[in-house]
Amino acid sequence: MIETNRPAAAPADDEPDLLRDQFRQLLRYRRLIGAGIGIGLLGGVYLGISTADTYVATADVVLRAPTDDPFNPSLAPDKAINIGSERQVALSSSIANEAAKKLGVSASGFAALRSGLQVTNPPQTMVLRFTYTASSPKEAAKRANAMTEAYLLKRQESLDATRDKMVKGYKEQRDPIAKQLDELSKEIARMPAGAGRDAASSAKTDLQSEVGGYNTKITKLEALDMTPGRVTSAATAPPGADGPGILMSLALGAAVGLALGLLAAWVRLVFDPAPRSEGDVARALRAPVLGYLPRDRTGGGPLLAAGEADPRLAEEYRSVAFRLAYDSRFADRRRLLVVAPRGSSETAAAVAVNLAASFAETGKDVLLIEADLRTPVLASQLPTDAGGRPRWSQTPGGQKGGGGRHSDSEWPDGRQLVVDAGESGSFDLIPGERARNVPRALTSPRATRLISEADSPNATVVVLAPPVLSYADALALVDRVDGVLVVCNPRGVHRTDLSRIRELISGAGGTVLGAVLHAPLPGEKRGRGKDKNPAPAPAAAGSPAGGPKPPQPIPYEVAEPEQHIPGDGTDTVALRTVRMGRR
Repeated sequence: MIETNRPAAAPADDEPDLLRDQFRQLLRYRRLIGAGIGIGLLGGVYLGISTADTYVATADVVLRAPTDDPFNPSLAPDKAINIGSERQVALSSSIANEAAKKLGVSASGFAALRSGLQVTNPPQTMVLRFTYTASSPKEAAKRANAMTEAYLLKRQESLDATRDKMVKGYKEQRDPIAKQLDELSKEIARMPAGAGRDAASSAKTDLQSEVGGYNTKITKLEALDMTPGRVTSAATAPPGADGPGILMSLALGAAVGLALGLLAAWVRLVFDPAPRSEGDVARALRAPVLGYLPRDRTGGGPLLAAGEADPRLAEEYRSVAFRLAYDSRFADRRRLLVVAPRGSSETAAAVAVNLAASFAETGKDVLLIEADLRTPVLASQLPTDAGGRPRWSQTPGGQKGGGGRHSDSEWPDGRQLVVDAGESGSFDLIPGERARNVPRALTSPRATRLISEADSPNATVVVLAPPVLSYADALALVDRVDGVLVVCNPRGVHRTDLSRIRELISGAGGTVLGAVLHAPLPGEKRGRGKDKNPAPAPAAAGSPAGGPKPPQPIPYEVAEPEQHIPGDGTDTVALRTVRMGRR
């Protein structure tokens, strides 16, 4: 037999789905992306304007080392020339001074003359590329050629000076030896033949050889080709500006800005503590997202969504109820606890009421318990009629609970109301009432017997509790229900809050059946909600002098004969005109 009532579980992660989901999440930060594009466009405008009157001229120079045989294959120019040093020389102030003299640039314009020059060396070449940037094409070409000529001239002077210095040094070493040779020659001429003359002739031969060596070196240096290099490509006036143009600059700026915006959005997404998607909520709670309530177009809307005000909302509630009905963890005993993480319980109350109406629509006997004993408001906001006392209110010995004013331990007092849900039918409501000792009232035997009404055939109990992270009231009820439904605004709660809710509920022996997500309420700020439920303001300070007083939740009391009970049906208004107040 095939099991139909299977536990609801989060779907397995699919990599393409995760990527699409992350991209959709990036698009949530449209302001960051728009700001990045705006910054990029501004940068593009600046680039287009700043380079509109910029012209670049280029001249290439091939360097060569001094040689006496330029066709000797054994000569390696890269060994004789340090191209990095030559590049630094080309950028030096001495070259700029020489060019300034030729161009007639004054001392005040010397810094600007040097700032416009760039010298680069293409890889694996002995070429220096002189690039000059100026405000006019002719000026750029003129200054580039002047810099090139000044560099070649300085290099020629440097090579000539080096050769002259070496020649001078060799001559200074040769001249004393040549003088000694002349004196020895004269002395040999006066000497008679014999052993002394032979020794002097041998010394003369040595001196002649040494003088000849110096003469050879001097001759070789004087024969060197000292050409420093040649201009292979003279600078010419550029035909157009160097900038990419205003249109290209805008396109480039927009592309860079889009990249920056996406990067900023991604960083914001990574460090955003709020759930980024339904998948994040499901992973934090380890339970599926059962529904996402559409944004209420009626500005607050009635507490019961049944009707024509917003049919999408009613259908979403029916869909959530259908998914719960086919969850085996809920279908067996049908006890459901509805809570919000923190802050306002307004949407959680609407979810509890509409789920009760949806279950009643399927023919079940539904009992809605308002376990929020701090700010009970359901009876004053729903169309109700006074109903009979339920079975659990019978005390041992046939005595009825209640009588007189209620004490803290007398909730629930056995009174229930019938809520008219229109076409969906009706369901019973156990209204909450204020209690000074809320934990004692929630854990009383009466409350336990009340929740156990779901054990009856075809019965369903829905319990509404205060926010689970604001009060411990919901945790006191977890072990009495079969599942918990978390109602939250994904942009108003942190992932750590959802994980903490799951840990608290699991530690108390409960199970999270799923989550219902909703958009921010009107007037609610994005981010964390308030940590506490708003307490009702005193009547004296509720409004300015002369103004209307804000509505206050009214605690229920046992009615004396002919006493009006709030929410007994006599103060009921039409279903589609009831608006829910802020909780």
